[in-house]
Amino acid sequence: MKLSLAIVAFALAIPSATYAQDSTAVSKGEYPNTFSSGSANVSPFTNKSKRFNDWAISAGVGVPLLQSADLTSIKNGNGKNLFGYSAYVSIDKAITHAFGINLQYDRGETRQGWFNTKNAAPDAYSVAARTQYDAISILGDINFSNLLRRVDNHSPYRWALHGYAGIGTIAYRAYQKDINGQRLMTEIKPFQLGSMFMQAGAGLKFKVNRRIDIEGRLMYVVTGDEEFDGGGDAYSAINRKSEQVSDNFFNATLGVSLKLGKHESHVMWHDPLQEIYYKLDVLANKNQDIEVCKKGDADNDGVCDDWDRQLDTPAGARVDGAGVALDTDLDGVIDLYDKCVTVPGPVENNGCPVATTGPVVETETKLEGIEFDLNSDRILPSNTPILNNAVNYINSSNGSYNVIGATDTRGTDAYNQKLSERRANNVKNYLIKNGVQTGKLQAVGKGEKDLKYPECEPATKCPEWKNRANRRVYFEAK
Repeated sequence: MKLSLAIVAFALAIPSATYAQDSTAVSKGEYPNTFSSGSANVSPFTNKSKRFNDWAISAGVGVPLLQSADLTSIKNGNGKNLFGYSAYVSIDKAITHAFGINLQYDRGETRQGWFNTKNAAPDAYSVAARTQYDAISILGDINFSNLLRRVDNHSPYRWALHGYAGIGTIAYRAYQKDINGQRLMTEIKPFQLGSMFMQAGAGLKFKVNRRIDIEGRLMYVVTGDEEFDGGGDAYSAINRKSEQVSDNFFNATLGVSLKLGKHESHVMWHDPLQEIYYKLDVLANKNQDIEVCKKGDADNDGVCDDWDRQLDTPAGARVDGAGVALDTDLDGVIDLYDKCVTVPGPVENNGCPVATTGPVVETETKLEGIEFDLNSDRILPSNTPILNNAVNYINSSNGSYNVIGATDTRGTDAYNQKLSERRANNVKNYLIKNGVQTGKLQAVGKGEKDLKYPECEPATKCPEWKNRANRRVYFEAK
């Protein structure tokens, strides 16, 4: 029985251990092929592309204590404390950094009852038993420390809490001893329906080095069999002492794991967060080596000389993103020197058109303005360039202007009137703050009576872009 279970366990384990490698791919800097996930950090999944060891061999010894049975190992009014022995060996495969599967072989002997079966029965009423067992099982292994590791945990990773659960087949011989001597009570062969069992528990691992781990485990074994304790058949006098129908036991062990493979780290000890911290540190160091505006900004226009297309911009001139001075009317005179910013004119006349008699006549009586969000009088940052152009245009003009506010058709007439006045006054105050003379401007609110798109009454009849166009402030020459 013992030999057959051991042979099966190792026959299943040896082919797997032969290919003990790792299971995480790394990139070689090559562009991914059409069979990849699309990430630029993907390489074909082969044995050569792996980074972590994911196989290990574990072995340990311990003490089984029969706890839920008619004859127990723990003194509870039913005898004395009796200690057996146990041993296990397993082949462990890590699937991810937080989950693995173990193929485990257990062998041991539980001792239970009123006295140790090595000794003689003290009286006619005392009964003792011992059960020799062999088991093979498949266990799921959850690494709770990796699964629940905090994002802000920068500490070295040397301790790990594991949880185990699985099923298997158990074979045993249960012996009973009393004043008449010792005899075999029950024998169960492996791989039979009644030989199935379950076990679950927890273990605390300590990483000694890249090859060796030490682990203490406490497992609870559910046999599903009332005859495991040596009490005989289910209806014997001993087994009728309690209502227990399953003889279960604790198994406390201390073991060691040997991690297999050629790589520096085992995947169960790999903390992905630590790798992220390392990569962030590398990036931070690289950022310190980057020089911004290496060549400086010779003309102080706010655009570095590395990409400035006009290195001699006059002081005070407004520039575009390439460092070129703005010329709004494209007449060859930059806005800094142009007396008529929005009206083209020759260089000789400071950018203003030449008139045969009298002053320059304004041909435009209305300037397009800015739009507002729904139910808001706040000037949006995107409208700043339009308002700055209005400042230049009004300052270069001899006339005065109405700053006219309007709304869409949502809301009452009275509310919209006040909202349009607030919008007009906000724009007027902005222009004055930026250099326009107060006497040149007058704020006027027209509410919803001045729609750019009159068909938008009610507002539900139009798309939102038309309603937004109705929520505006514009400028009109008096």
